[in-house]
Amino acid sequence: MILASFILLLIALSLPLMSVEKMVFWKNSYSIIEGVHGLWQQGQYPLAIILLFFSVVFPFFKLAMLGFVWSVRLTEARRRAALHWLGILGKWSMLDVFVVAILIVLVKLGPLARVKPQRGVYWFAAAILLSMITSMYVDRLAQRTG
Repeated sequence: MILASFILLLIALSLPLMSVEKMVFWKNSYSIIEGVHGLWQQGQYPLAIILLFFSVVFPFFKLAMLGFVWSVRLTEARRRAALHWLGILGKWSMLDVFVVAILIVLVKLGPLARVKPQRGVYWFAAAILLSMITSMYVDRLAQRTG
């Protein structure tokens, strides 16, 4: 399940997240990575860093921690500590989906532009939900063996 979450996240980050259509003549699609890159190029460093952290770094870090807890034999105290931190991270899991939703709302330009969510939004949400389910599963398994 950890590997499936990782693969879903990679797919989601590469797919278009939204398409923006200005007037009738201009249309473009954006993925999360393209959005971070575009914000950085425009000098919007704080927003680019926030989007990068919550939508890319945070989910991968959480999956890496899950993989570590699952695959490395730990003492009871260390496993409890790792699971504690995973629990804290789990409370923030949907924040990355929320950040993407805010990004879509921010890009809406009223009557001059129309923003449509693309398949990347759904893949991203599925990746985050699967990682949350995986976290709960690993936590339950660890509690049974502990």
